[in-house]
Amino acid sequence: MRIRLALLVIFVLSITATFQSAAAGADRFALVIGNAKYPDAEAPLKEPINDARDVAAELKRDGFNVEVGENLTGDAMRRAFDHLYGRIKPGCVALVFFSGFGVQSSRQSYMIPVDAQIWTEADVRRDGVSLETVLGEINSRGAGVKIALIDASKRNPFERRFRSFSAGLAPVIAPNGTLVMYSAALSSVISDNGGDHSLFVQELLKEIRVPDLMAEETLNRTRVGVTRASRSEQVPWISSSLAEDFSFIPGASGRPSGPAVATLPSPEPSPLPRVDPAPAKQDEVSVPPPDKPVDKNDGSTAVALADDPTIKSLTAKLADNPDDQSALYRRGQVYASKGAYSLAIKDFDESIRLNPKDVEAFNNRCWARTVIGDLQAALKDCNEALRLRPNFVDALDSRGLVNLKGGQTKNAIADFDAALRINPRLTSSLYGRGLAKQRNGSISEGELDISNAKAMDPNIVKEFASYGVR
Repeated sequence: MRIRLALLVIFVLSITATFQSAAAGADRFALVIGNAKYPDAEAPLKEPINDARDVAAELKRDGFNVEVGENLTGDAMRRAFDHLYGRIKPGCVALVFFSGFGVQSSRQSYMIPVDAQIWTEADVRRDGVSLETVLGEINSRGAGVKIALIDASKRNPFERRFRSFSAGLAPVIAPNGTLVMYSAALSSVISDNGGDHSLFVQELLKEIRVPDLMAEETLNRTRVGVTRASRSEQVPWISSSLAEDFSFIPGASGRPSGPAVATLPSPEPSPLPRVDPAPAKQDEVSVPPPDKPVDKNDGSTAVALADDPTIKSLTAKLADNPDDQSALYRRGQVYASKGAYSLAIKDFDESIRLNPKDVEAFNNRCWARTVIGDLQAALKDCNEALRLRPNFVDALDSRGLVNLKGGQTKNAIADFDAALRINPRLTSSLYGRGLAKQRNGSISEGELDISNAKAMDPNIVKEFASYGVR
């Protein structure tokens, strides 16, 4: 009996030692990516490269075999992930860190390469790298612990190119044994703090270096640190399905971790009622408010924008073919995103001349005209977009802005209501509806909408101010 018990003890200790060896980092692989130089952005991001280098250095100290990529194109990102997949061994730890721009589409989160050409939502799925796909591939190769740390909840230059987008990142449906952390809450964005490092990475590195913490507790403490340091303006999101203890520092004692991390399942979409393109007839709007934004369309601005890489490329295409309707529309989008609204309108004019049924161009011209205060023409454009495509959420959102600027608060509320029934997380409609409700006398209801919109997008107030709406 004693011999059998001794053998059993030896067997158990052997299994435990093997398990702890793997968990401690015998096979730890990490891919760290920092993307900062996006041609469509006004300037390179300051944080991703420094953050990626610091995270990579820390992971190396913690026993990870680390590969680092900086300013990766789509092909380079795919090669980097393929190389990571090829290194994975059964039962190993695989970690992905990404800092740069991220976009959600069809309830998935995509990491964006620096050369992505995103003009429609379909382009996100073509050029972006799906986080769910990455985690699924890592899992299929047998990784025991899968970790994704994603610092991509930044306001990006692609959003307004398909205005029905939802800001920020989406919940991830991950396989068992996965720990995912976003730098901000679901469907919310944060501002670049202008520093050399992000608040998220500062707090993350601080907690990773604390001994005797399990990974879940490390990330929980990171979330608390970021929330406190930002005064609750930035609250990271965590989802965990880890089935075993894991610590970033090899050899941690495995003492009980802090509060359990809640896994937030992706909510099931509810059936959407048919939305009437009403309010019915809208023929007039009142004079715009006096604080309308300045249209950046002077000669010096036009010359400066000519050197923008995206505009330069599209202008070259138009030099070869002046009737390239796609290039005209896309250049108009870029002009509008940079505040050159009159230049944008001219391109949308030509795009519509070439294709009188270009519903996207009508909607974007409506929006650009609204921002500069040409409300009567804007309203006609939005109505035409909705005639061509009933229940077009972008046009409903744009027409709501027309009515809001024109003082037609009831019509604005109706348009924003319709848009939100289609996309309940359309921040611009939520904030616009809040302003319209307040102006219509429903102060508390308006405050609730405004508060919810600001929670999802802290920059929404500044955005509307740029439209001449305060």
